[in-house]
Amino acid sequence: MEKFIEHNRKAWDQKVEENVAYTQAVDKETIERAVEGTWEIGVTADRKVPRQWFPKLLEGRKVLCLASGGGQQGPVLAAAGADVTVIDLSEKQLEQDRYVAERDGLRLRTVQGEMADLSAFEDETFDVIVHPVSNVFVEDVRPVWNEASRVLKTNGTLISGFMNPVLYLFDDEKEEQGELEVVNTIPYSSLKEDVQEGQALEFGHTLEDQIKGQTDAGLVIADFYEDDFGGRRTVDRYIKTMAATKAVKLKVIE
Repeated sequence: MEKFIEHNRKAWDQKVEENVAYTQAVDKETIERAVEGTWEIGVTADRKVPRQWFPKLLEGRKVLCLASGGGQQGPVLAAAGADVTVIDLSEKQLEQDRYVAERDGLRLRTVQGEMADLSAFEDETFDVIVHPVSNVFVEDVRPVWNEASRVLKTNGTLISGFMNPVLYLFDDEKEEQGELEVVNTIPYSSLKEDVQEGQALEFGHTLEDQIKGQTDAGLVIADFYEDDFGGRRTVDRYIKTMAATKAVKLKVIE
């Protein structure tokens, strides 16, 4: 395993122990509502994914929650009737999904693995892939799109959240203090910085790699929206720093 991947695995295990936001499992009431047909999930910080991005009926649909551990998206979709598999680098994040499944009597599968390596799955296995903002933790995003396209069924849907790389232009400490100072270039890598244990290494990918990377992998962008941190970051005053895409794998006619 590459050094930065192992670093991030340990960082996310630690984040679970610290109970940070993206490791907090959904509550029992959320699952009960999903069983009754009232559900929603997010793949960015604040906005929810439009329901029309999903099949009208989830019952029996095979869904892969890609780099999506934490007991959030996977259990909700399982409660809504989907056949859910969650893959994540962090075993402790996957424990959150198993915790909700056991607590609420859900069936879902968890697999520990890296998002750019889906060799555990056959070609054209899944009807839907849900990929929340997480490819910020891989150095090269294109293999993620390639693997997602491979395991997605023809006419299947990939729902992805990702960062607008503009977020990584600025000095992080000064941005937290309300000052925007451009110090980085895109693509961005925190490998060049002194990242402490427990702090995940992040990568700011170009929009070309995020969007054309999907189309190069055989997907067609069918819908799009923007999001941010809900005003919790200084840069939110000026631009949306997250985006989500709905992409469809269409059969290629030669």
